[in-house]
Amino acid sequence: MARDALPVLPPVDPAALDPSALDPALRAVLDAADRPAILLSPEYRILAANPAYRAHYGTAPTPGVDRCYAVSHGYGSPCDDNGETCPLAESRASRRPARVFHIHHGPTGPEHVDVELRPLLGADGEPLAYIELIRPLPTVGVRDGFIGRSAAFCRAVELIHRVAPSEVPVLLLGESGSGKELAAGAVHRESPRAEGPFVPVECSGLSPTLFESELFGHERGAFTGAHDRHDGLVDAAAGGTLFLDEIGDVPLEQQVKLLRLLESGTYRRVGGTALRRADFRLVCATHRDLDAMVAAGTFRADLYYRISIFPIRMPALRERGAGDIALLARAFLARRAPGVRLSPAAEAALGGWRYPGNVRELRNVIERAVLLCDGSTIELAHLPAWAGAAAEPEAVAPWAGEIVPLAEAERRYLAWAAERFEGDRKALAAALGIGERTLYRKLAR
Repeated sequence: MARDALPVLPPVDPAALDPSALDPALRAVLDAADRPAILLSPEYRILAANPAYRAHYGTAPTPGVDRCYAVSHGYGSPCDDNGETCPLAESRASRRPARVFHIHHGPTGPEHVDVELRPLLGADGEPLAYIELIRPLPTVGVRDGFIGRSAAFCRAVELIHRVAPSEVPVLLLGESGSGKELAAGAVHRESPRAEGPFVPVECSGLSPTLFESELFGHERGAFTGAHDRHDGLVDAAAGGTLFLDEIGDVPLEQQVKLLRLLESGTYRRVGGTALRRADFRLVCATHRDLDAMVAAGTFRADLYYRISIFPIRMPALRERGAGDIALLARAFLARRAPGVRLSPAAEAALGGWRYPGNVRELRNVIERAVLLCDGSTIELAHLPAWAGAAAEPEAVAPWAGEIVPLAEAERRYLAWAAERFEGDRKALAAALGIGERTLYRKLAR
């Protein structure tokens, strides 16, 4: 439903808000909404719910009795008393519409929702009631681990759903394994191009000679071995989304060709002369610091400004906290081994680890634990060797809250992990989610 689909209502008579005899005109406005909607009093009481609400949630609140924060969250007091933004309180203070992203109790469990609140004013200009429009966000959920309820994750989800309906290029930033490709897929699925293809391009895996051919395609005979004409990934993404993963790894000499494509919307196949028109929405991702690369001259400033119109930072798993770790672990278990659960000790250990490999590392840990577990409960013994230390309160590094440069933080963390880890260096590298040679090099440095 469009955000401006509700009509501007004239001043509301307080008598029209009686839940037992709701004004027919107000009821008609509420029922006309094609997404779940409720009518709220300033005291958070739900006065009415529309058919779309009842259809989605399979139930209806008791008019004039149930309060929105209890029904949607299970809270005993308003959202802002429980660490969340309350759209009603915000709208009551501003007398203007408010919009937030929340997690509500859905028909099958917690679900992310886009909540839009419209105040209904009385003759004196004061809010007498509010219409709350709720849009469930189906792209966020157990799907491949794109799930969470921490403030950091919800902020990223909010930005994804704000930018998705546009054609604006999106730049996803974050560590390896933090879910950038899943976020790119969410942008695509929520966009007007959702019916078109989603074409990921792993830029770090392409040599300078292959980059241009893979992206733009080539004509027959363009180079040795080009026996047939080849359509490129730009062709494959026509009508959909082109996802350039690890764009920071694109060689400098190829960046100008990519910039020309983005600025002109046209390209030529390698060995061809015909100018072809591109038709895709661009999403990029990188774990690199592009600002530093621009300053160092290893990434073109003009290309950076072209792709970074709407940056979204995907938080590292350690920044999302034990709550998201437990939520993800249970979701991976439910998909991989329904009926298997985590013991309290195992869940505590998972929540205490720092996850240098992020969500990907947690998924691998759960996969391994399922294979080692013969019963229905994953115990501490089924987790990697670091779990025993991670379950202890003192396992959190004492300098964890200190602000230090990234290189220094990595040095301290690796030294701390190496000191506490009981296995050999090969096992430590596997637990950290990095290569053994990479670990040796970093420790030596």
